[in-house]
Amino acid sequence: MKDERVITLETENGDRVDFYVLEETRVGGMNYLLVTDSAEEDEEGDCYILKDRSSAEDAQALYEFVENDDELDYLFNIFTELIDDMGVELKK
Repeated sequence: MKDERVITLETENGDRVDFYVLEETRVGGMNYLLVTDSAEEDEEGDCYILKDRSSAEDAQALYEFVENDDELDYLFNIFTELIDDMGVELKK
């Protein structure tokens, strides 16, 4: 991935997992990231949508996975349009 941005999340049991940011957007005052677990452009990977729950006072960003089906469907449609010209195919 050119110009790749990597964020590292820590699981509940302390494991660190890297995700690669494909796109970001702001909807309804909230920032969202479309991320993948695959570092290679030609490799299939899983995509996730993360919601930024950080406040201005937080020293580190705080992300949570979007799990609400209605919110996921809405954001999926937005991100599909945003990355249309990137050559990335999103599947539900």
